[in-house]
Amino acid sequence: MTLILAVSCTEVRNDNPYEDGLNLLSISAIYPEGADGFTKEGLTAVVEEINTGSRYSRMSDASGCVSFSLPDGLYRINMRGRSGSDVFNGAADKVVLSGKDMTLNLPLTYSRAGSIVIKELYCGGCKMLPQEGDYQGDQYFILHNNDYQVQYLDSLCFGTLSPNNATGSNPWVSKDPATGETIFPDFLPVIQAVWQFPGDGDDFPLQPGEDAVVCLRGAIDHTIQYPLSVNLNKPDYFVCYNITYFWNTKYHPAPGDLISDDRIIDVVIKTGQANAYTMSISSPTLVVWKPEGMTMHEFVSITDNVIPVPGSSIDNVVKVPFEWVYDAVEVFDGRSANNSKRLPPAIDAGYVMQTDTYLGRSLMRNVDEAATAVSGYEVLADTNNSLNDFYESEKQSLHE
Repeated sequence: MTLILAVSCTEVRNDNPYEDGLNLLSISAIYPEGADGFTKEGLTAVVEEINTGSRYSRMSDASGCVSFSLPDGLYRINMRGRSGSDVFNGAADKVVLSGKDMTLNLPLTYSRAGSIVIKELYCGGCKMLPQEGDYQGDQYFILHNNDYQVQYLDSLCFGTLSPNNATGSNPWVSKDPATGETIFPDFLPVIQAVWQFPGDGDDFPLQPGEDAVVCLRGAIDHTIQYPLSVNLNKPDYFVCYNITYFWNTKYHPAPGDLISDDRIIDVVIKTGQANAYTMSISSPTLVVWKPEGMTMHEFVSITDNVIPVPGSSIDNVVKVPFEWVYDAVEVFDGRSANNSKRLPPAIDAGYVMQTDTYLGRSLMRNVDEAATAVSGYEVLADTNNSLNDFYESEKQSLHE
């Protein structure tokens, strides 16, 4: 972000009879080069006070500007817009308002809506009722074909980012001392392992509006022991399973009898030390991509593409290029005010908040009702901004 002395935004204060002592925050959207033809009016700006969770939302005017009257605080700012498949997002984190007005130029990044998107991420676990305790052996996510053409899962890869938790120390980002802007690396640091779908290119088609369930842990009927969990032993489900790299049978039992061998997803490379594949239960970042120009095995065989986590002597990451990414979702921990972004705005400018763990809740993507009505198949919201695209559901969609 870039702080300046003045912008052309109209200074509109909220209708507040007690506005004395409030600060005027004026935000101006800065489009990337070559995007002059896109309208600046109607961008959605969301400002959240990090410590209290108070959230304010307004639309930009014809010049791409919007203003808020806000009390002193520490704020997270998000701005988004979409025209067809063209998506624009901007974000600024930990902006301090304290005793004076502030003006802010917010650079927007350009991206395009994806074809295969993440429809649901269930990572938080559930209660063991009627037994005592918590359960997390049933994590899964669902992919969705959001396009009008058939898409293929063959060779699609996925993994999670370093750091595992949004509240963890992030060695990959820094702050520009002059502007305060968060600087992200020019790659996505995928930690622990890279998983890849089988297939030779057209073995696993996904029709428009069709879903694919991926079991991150046991592809079994978890409800036999834990009724609040889910049954993941279903035909056509995929499962992450490799007993050479992840031999902990508590989290990786043998797939159920309804899971076919051709739907076992294998490890391309293991970069961590755990004996079970662990996705954060509170605040993971899930990334889905497909390699271009070479296979994933060829990519990870290049020394510069697999590097150590700074400060660690045991964990490495794979440097996934931005341009390979199909979709990603960033999760924040609702119990903490110390969440920090791991994904750059071009990949996911926002986040979805998971309020707590072990409650059977799941993170789901909103349906684009208007696009669905026109297309004739389910079309999901896709603005490359999880703040807009996702919500927290009270239970897993696969819970029966």
